[in-house]
Amino acid sequence: MIYIGNDLVEVDRIQTLIERWADRFLLRIFTPDEITYCQRRAKPALHFAGRFAAKEAVKKALYSSGRIPPVLFRQIQIHRDQYGAPIVHLPGLEWNLRVSISHTTNYAAATAILFHGDSPGESR
Repeated sequence: MIYIGNDLVEVDRIQTLIERWADRFLLRIFTPDEITYCQRRAKPALHFAGRFAAKEAVKKALYSSGRIPPVLFRQIQIHRDQYGAPIVHLPGLEWNLRVSISHTTNYAAATAILFHGDSPGESR
């Protein structure tokens, strides 16, 4: 089976949340590694928005499967591989999960695909 999640976030909305709630917002949603990565970028809100959209997309893909209990945002970790592509780490998940993030000046979008069974990238 394949399950898909998609999300679109306004960068200004994330910027407003960061300005209003600061660490309270960041620590509720992101891991310390994600916060460090985003804060080192020239436009942190853009990267926070991309990761937020990715986490929402992952949650939607997981929940559409109907087999995953509720997951907290901080449990979903978005990292980068050696080529800069986003990768998802979710402790305890035995399914194959992929995510793609795109952003412009105003919006960040993400799509997550959850594979179960015979799926791309799965070894037999």
